[in-house]
Amino acid sequence: MFGTGKVHYEVGGNMEAMNFGGIVPVHRMVTKLGLREQIDSNLRLLKVHLPYHESDHVLNTTYNVLCGGTRLEDIEQLRHDTAYMNALGADLIPDPTTAGDFTRRFTEEDVVTLMESINAVRPKLWQGRGAELLGPITYMDVDGTIAPTGGKCKGGMDISYKGIWGYAPLIVSVANTKEVLYVVNRPGNAPSHKGAAKWIDKGLELLEPYAPRICIRGDTDFSLTTHFDRWAKTKDFIFGMDCNSALRTRAEALCEASWSRLQRKPKYETLTGETRERHQENVKARIVKERNYENLHLNYEDIAEFEYQPGKCSRPYRMVALRKNISRMKGENALIDEIRYFFYITTRTDLTAAEVVYCANERCDQENIIEQLKNGVNAMRLPVYDLVSNWAYMVMATLAWNIKSWFAMMMHLKSDRDAYIRMEFRRFINSIILIPCRVVRRARSIIVRIIGYQPTLDRLFSAWNTIERTGFS
Repeated sequence: MFGTGKVHYEVGGNMEAMNFGGIVPVHRMVTKLGLREQIDSNLRLLKVHLPYHESDHVLNTTYNVLCGGTRLEDIEQLRHDTAYMNALGADLIPDPTTAGDFTRRFTEEDVVTLMESINAVRPKLWQGRGAELLGPITYMDVDGTIAPTGGKCKGGMDISYKGIWGYAPLIVSVANTKEVLYVVNRPGNAPSHKGAAKWIDKGLELLEPYAPRICIRGDTDFSLTTHFDRWAKTKDFIFGMDCNSALRTRAEALCEASWSRLQRKPKYETLTGETRERHQENVKARIVKERNYENLHLNYEDIAEFEYQPGKCSRPYRMVALRKNISRMKGENALIDEIRYFFYITTRTDLTAAEVVYCANERCDQENIIEQLKNGVNAMRLPVYDLVSNWAYMVMATLAWNIKSWFAMMMHLKSDRDAYIRMEFRRFINSIILIPCRVVRRARSIIVRIIGYQPTLDRLFSAWNTIERTGFS
């Protein structure tokens, strides 16, 4: 099926074309949101604007990521692309070395100012297209991760409890829209909960006017009992709790009638609703048995609940206990059955005990956001030389991920909005951004001519029509 004939290359000097047709509506949306004005009015890093402003540097790095760039050096290709610069209405964009130098001008206060400038435009979306996505209950998730580096001279890095050198960023995100509200860079030896309460409070302050009900979720590291009473006055939360001796003793003292069997939801449902039998062999299970490896097999799960008052709290809270019966096997021989306990503390009384467990487990979807920030967006690649400058780069690269969510909000169909908000970043680039086109720049307008058909053009034009009609005022 594959054939070839004689091939000739020609360079067309009278035609301006590029492969980033989707960057034009993205830039139009960012401009109409007023993000450039917010950055330029709040962030003061340059004494003289000849020719660049702060927003030029920030958007230059963000658009490089949106166009598939994985490192600062990829900006060099864009700044020699005349069609790309004409599409953005730019005569010149910063080169990679200038972009790197810009990150080194930041202090910690400047990075926070940049994040707040980005957050200042979110209400325009949450009051309009994003209001339906926030829903009756808005879930704010918080978690930490490790950003490893092989460098030896990056200031502020440290060794984590896993023995990995690097940084330990904190991520605060909205589960409903997959937006990252705050990303905070910290030394690699920082525990996950270090300084988390401050950023949780900032996220709550940002969401409160636009979300009728907010629920905070986090794992056991974020069970900051000192702040429970304060948060519980106006917000809900679901946190994991460490299986300490006090909680385990309480759970073991419950009578057997207090426990009920937990029925897990299926991982997915077929379109026909029919259950299909597995025809393929489970290769992993066969190898484990053949080589007599130790294997843990979950037999069943039970749930119960009781009231529990942490030592730093002035009132008791609902505690849901999850009891797992696990068989430890070696090959085909069962060695012993183990009982493991997991605990969830919450203010939610509108959920059953099983629903509390399901809701707490749904927080794990934030791991997908973190994975995309690491490997899709490459926001944690750490291209510059110290903690604060790498933090600034993280914020600018993470803006590209947020723009994906904002662009999805512009689509007409709810199914499209949901699909593109959950979409992997690289797939979004291939679907929406990488569209071949010709660019004609005139005195008062820019014409973009799509070259050929793309299956995702209807979504692109759907968002484009919304952006052109919406004033975001």
